Amino acid sequence: MKVSLIIFTMNEVDGMKAIMPKINKDWYDELIIVDGGSTDGTIEFAQKEGYYIFVQEEKGAGAAFKEALRKATGDIVITFSPDGNSLPEKIPEIVVKIKEGYDVVTVSRYLCGAKSYDDDAFTAFGNSMFTWLVNLLFKTNYTDVLVMYHGFKREAIQALNIHTKTPSWGTLLLLRATKKRLRIAEIPGDEPKRISGLRKMKPLINGSCELFMIVKEFLKRN
Repeated sequence: MKVSLIIFTMNEVDGMKAIMPKINKDWYDELIIVDGGSTDGTIEFAQKEGYYIFVQEEKGAGAAFKEALRKATGDIVITFSPDGNSLPEKIPEIVVKIKEGYDVVTVSRYLCGAKSYDDDAFTAFGNSMFTWLVNLLFKTNYTDVLVMYHGFKREAIQALNIHTKTPSWGTLLLLRATKKRLRIAEIPGDEPKRISGLRKMKPLINGSCELFMIVKEFLKRN
């Protein structure tokens, strides 16, 4: 199965320099970097290293996912953050799990002793609250619904019509996959602190998007 690795960047040049050399080229067949309009040298660094990179046309994390997914040709697609929060060594574990028959694999920051070292009190509460709400409404047992580190079968996810431009694209993906009864698995993986740069997550905006998305998908029958 061919693997496409999608990497999201927005002023992450320091993280790119530290993390990209840790990604073994044998782990993927296609690498796509989607950039949100970096001005710190991220784009220039990627071009110098020979990576395929493009600047997204529309604004928003969801738009970046949608545009990159359209370009991906792999049977398996993995979404990855090069800011230090995503552990590269989990990439082959994701691939193995999907080859076992799962449609979606999430790297959970709170499963089997895994820990987020990037959490503060506010984000830890938010992650716990939204995960609890999803489990309550959708009768699931997830441990981490807000993480962006996923692997999935491209064909299965394309059928879910994930067209949001908002940061809650990952939640929408997970909820629609749940409603379609796709095979979903979690594997444990720590979330190290980001290497540098500013955190893109804005608690009030992101929280509102997540709540709206969860309630909307719960109320929709299909």
